[in-house]
Amino acid sequence: MNSNGETDGNDGVRPRPYACTVCDECFITKRDAMIHMNRHIGQKYSCAQCEKCFTSQNALRQHKNIHAGKYKCTECGKCWQSSTHLARHRQSHSSEKQFECSVCSKRFTQAVHLVRHSRIHSGDKPYKCHMCDKAFSRCGHLNTHMRVHTGNKSYKCSLCNKSFSQSSSLQRHKRHVHNNRRPYHCPYCAKTFKTNIHLKLHVHTHTGEKPYSCRHCSECFTSVVQLGTHLMNSHSEGT
Repeated sequence: MNSNGETDGNDGVRPRPYACTVCDECFITKRDAMIHMNRHIGQKYSCAQCEKCFTSQNALRQHKNIHAGKYKCTECGKCWQSSTHLARHRQSHSSEKQFECSVCSKRFTQAVHLVRHSRIHSGDKPYKCHMCDKAFSRCGHLNTHMRVHTGNKSYKCSLCNKSFSQSSSLQRHKRHVHNNRRPYHCPYCAKTFKTNIHLKLHVHTHTGEKPYSCRHCSECFTSVVQLGTHLMNSHSEGT
């Protein structure tokens, strides 16, 4: 029992199975997690480097520690916002994995990781959306899903007027729309591309590969677009 009268787990840390999908903070109870996640509603302080939003300047300041590398793991190089988060992360590098799954025998350094893993086997989805039939294994996933119904798009692009419900969607948008980097190089010519998919489509023009075949005739095409055009022109009704 600790100084607060709470019973600790085997590793001295109480299991924290409920995670916030916005800042990755973990909590002991669902109620604590939901109270915390409500703080993200109406976020106004935005990080200039990654566009994540926060409810206070203090939270933003702590987040910036990640970009500054203030709390950096010497094992893997990952950076964290505080010494507490770094200390919790370091347990993942510990050779001692005392929490074992009773189904598949996979072992974990933290009880919270075992709890999350166990839901894979049980299919347990206790967090149900009250607006549709979907259910989720983690409250954080439910919180992310609810943005579909509420229309909450707090992640705004600093380069255009678009807004997104998730930070990952904003980052994907900036990479594909605003980023001028073209890291994918064609091995046959000097052309470069933003995505690997566009590179693969281009390479077909060099190799002559035509992986997309028409189900109505024997013609093949290098891209889905070409196949779609062919179907419209040659096999649509009335032609």
